Formats: sequence, C-alpha cells, structure tokens
Amino acid sequence: MRKYHQKPTTHLGKMSINVLNLDRSLAFYEQVIGYQLLEKTKRQAILTVDGKNPTLILKSPEGIIPKKRLTTGLYHFAILLPKRNDLANFLRHLLTLNIPFGASDHAVSEAIYLDDPDGNGIEVYCDRPDAHWERVTDGIHMTTDRLDGDNLLQEADAKWTILPENTVMGHIHLHVAHLADTEKFYSQGLDFDLMTRYPGALFMSSGGYHHHLGLNIWNGEGAPAPAEGSVGLNWFTLVIENEAKRERLKQNLDTIGATVKEHDGNYMTKDPSGNVIRLVI
Repeated sequence: MRKYHQKPTTHLGKMSINVLNLDRSLAFYEQVIGYQLLEKTKRQAILTVDGKNPTLILKSPEGIIPKKRLTTGLYHFAILLPKRNDLANFLRHLLTLNIPFGASDHAVSEAIYLDDPDGNGIEVYCDRPDAHWERVTDGIHMTTDRLDGDNLLQEADAKWTILPENTVMGHIHLHVAHLADTEKFYSQGLDFDLMTRYPGALFMSSGGYHHHLGLNIWNGEGAPAPAEGSVGLNWFTLVIENEAKRERLKQNLDTIGATVKEHDGNYMTKDPSGNVIRLVI
C-alpha cells in the first residue's frame, strides 16, 4: 500500500498549521496523537514520525487569531496508519483518555475523526487492501457508514504511545470556494485524477489511490479565505517524482493562469481558494 505514498506517485509530504498556544498543541500532538518532537523554538515545533524527517510543523505566530467559521482552508489532514491493529490501538487510547471523536467506514478505509485544541481537523485512518476497493467506471466507490468500533477493538494488541514508524500523511481535505475551478486547477494543473464525486465535494488522487485530496464547498459556495495569521493551514507539500515532471506541472499551472513562485529552491502555488502548496522533489 505504500506505493500510493511514494514516488513515482504524487503524494502528500509535510504540512504546516497555525495554533494558538504552542505548548498546549504540542502536548496534544505528542500525548494524544503520538507524534515525536524533532525541534522546538519559541514560535514553532517540528514534529516527526520516524525521529528524522519533519512531518507536521506547528506555528504560533505573533498576533495569531482563532479559527473563523465558514471559510476556506483546512477541513482535516489525514494520518494513515500501516495496519488495522494500529487503528484499534489508537481507538482504545482515545477511549481511555475520554477524548471526543467521530468514526466512519468508507469502504476503502476505516477512519477516526477528532479536532486539535484549536479546531484543526484530524483524521486517523487505515486503508483496507486495495484489492477489496470497488473500482467503478468513474473512479472508486466510497461510502460514509458507521464504523464497527467493537469489531475494530478486537484487534487492539498494544498500548498506544507513538505513531508507528511507517505512518504517512495519507491525504488532505480542504474547504474550497468553488468546485469547478478547483477541479480544473488540480486536474489540468497538477495532474490529479477525479476518483469520486460526492454532494458538494470531489475526491482526487494520483496513481490510482482512492484520494490524496478531498475538496468540498460545505462551508458555502464562494466561502472567503481565512484572515492571514489565523489558526489553520499554512501550506502543504506535494512530493513530485522528479524535476522533469515538476517543470511540466509548472507549465501546466502557467497555462491555466495559476501563479507559481520559487521558494527555497521549490515551486510554490495557490489553488483558486488560496490554499498554499509547495511542489518538492
């Protein structure tokens, strides 16, 4: 299953979010989610899964303001666990801590949903084997059904302490302003394939995955972008196969009128709703 989250497939890399109180958020992401701290300054904490590579960057800039409702930006980021028993262990961990959460069975995966202390959405999930995914004419069939938590808990076999080393950022789900221009940006600009249409939402991927991107207008058609310096998404990275493909994607973005800038040796762009994406090799 790692083929969907490694080259040549375009996949999610690391991401950065704003939080109100860095110490409070760091305690949550270490003690509840299971990230490890790689590096910390007064205004930033860099978190890792494997103890070496940054995965999630928490920032608390001067003058930060709370998350505003009904804007574009982060709906949730999704942490993909390697095995079903890992998800079972995480579920038991949440129950032990009495942490509020939601849960769904999406046919392709089983998922648990919760918020961090500032309302940033998080999904922790495990994929079913892709041989069991129902591939249909226009993509992959996904559902939103009740998770059988009792069945899942039968596989719990260890105390939850840290995220398993092979955990990856599985996908990101964004609030956007309009679906049509969003689909054009990610399909014609960044070569993602549409896998599923859902009321008010699109699910897109690279390499045949069920989705690397969820894109919805559930905060309202034409929702405004959040104020700069508010809680929520700063940016996320897409890992591109090689320089030749990245240059081709830049040309695609130029062709559809998207702005592309260089940043730290990489390209940076924004989708039509202002979500910032870094294209890295």
